[in-house]
Amino acid sequence: MNAFSKNVLSVLSPMGIIALGLAVCMFMDCQSAHAAPQDESAKQATESELTADQRTKLLFDKSTSAGVKFLLEKGQSDDGSFSKQLSPAVTALCTTALLEHRVRVTDPRVKKALAYLESNIRKDGGIYAPKSVLRNYETSVTLMCFKLANKDGKYDDTIEKAVAFLKGIQWDESEGHTIDSSFFGGQGYGSHKRPDASNTSFFQDALKAAGDDPNSTAMQNAALFMARCQNLPGEHNTAEWAQKVTAEDRGGFIYTGVGEGESKPGSTPEGGLRSYASMTYAGLKSMLYAGVKKDDSRVQAAMDWIGRHYDLTTNPGMGQQGLFYYYHVFAKTLDVAQSDFVTDSKGTKHNWRADLIKQLESMQSKDGSWTNPADRWYEGDPNLVTAYSLLALSYCEIEEKADK
Repeated sequence: MNAFSKNVLSVLSPMGIIALGLAVCMFMDCQSAHAAPQDESAKQATESELTADQRTKLLFDKSTSAGVKFLLEKGQSDDGSFSKQLSPAVTALCTTALLEHRVRVTDPRVKKALAYLESNIRKDGGIYAPKSVLRNYETSVTLMCFKLANKDGKYDDTIEKAVAFLKGIQWDESEGHTIDSSFFGGQGYGSHKRPDASNTSFFQDALKAAGDDPNSTAMQNAALFMARCQNLPGEHNTAEWAQKVTAEDRGGFIYTGVGEGESKPGSTPEGGLRSYASMTYAGLKSMLYAGVKKDDSRVQAAMDWIGRHYDLTTNPGMGQQGLFYYYHVFAKTLDVAQSDFVTDSKGTKHNWRADLIKQLESMQSKDGSWTNPADRWYEGDPNLVTAYSLLALSYCEIEEKADK
């Protein structure tokens, strides 16, 4: 207290001091009442000064942090697994998502997850659950997880053996199918069911992660199979159903070209098969992995279909079914294609990364998880769907830069 204050107080009576105190309090309350709107206005002004990229980055950070927190605090079981009742593949996808978002390999929860996955390594080189009918799928996604976690060479031998296992179950002459067969080059679930574009896509993802050459026999044969799943009649696909393609479906991909073909959205009145987005992105990614150039008719036709069906509220062709699987393959494929924008049928350019961040943030639950009410392909499971979402977002980090 300074001398002036002491002098003032010395001449005031006790009642005067109380009155002065009340006056000061009233003054401070009045000042606070005026300050609050000013602070809020300043906050709004600050937010309005952010660039579009900066606002999107805030959404990205908020969404990914909440998703990672959900997996670490609510998604994992005591044995380190995530939804093991479905498949060890879910644990692999969740662990990969955590690693992609900078959770360290040395984190105790990641170490437990990796230990659980290690318990599924088989003598034949595959990585799958006992009595599994999903050997290709489980081995492929776990291989990718081990590759990301392989900071000290711990998994070198495991990865090498897994690649050999996967190549060994690819459909080729050893399985009784020559190059003219619609089975040739494809990959199924690994239990000798017919091959399909989804499993072949996971197989190629694994080969790519392991450093397989784009010109390797396995990669080239897989791309050959995938070309026969494209709604594009010509030298690469002579199947009868492909000759009946409509303008709407041209360039897109179906689930499998084996035999008479199969597509999850069904057939057209003309007798063709409908294309859909998740398999179209998978098919495009397959071509790019195998070194097919961007001016190739297959790539151009796929990109044209994507532009005509650009949508993030549905899995085009399938509605809400497989929506989060679609988000994952959508983001990964466009990242592989090094495409920052998608131009739709109206000529509008879309920043797909920003669009996807906003879409996923708007669909996220309060606990940080994502789920799909259309529970097909296990998309009602929050661990699986949160993993898909975080993996999709891992391709969407926005650089902070001034708007042009």
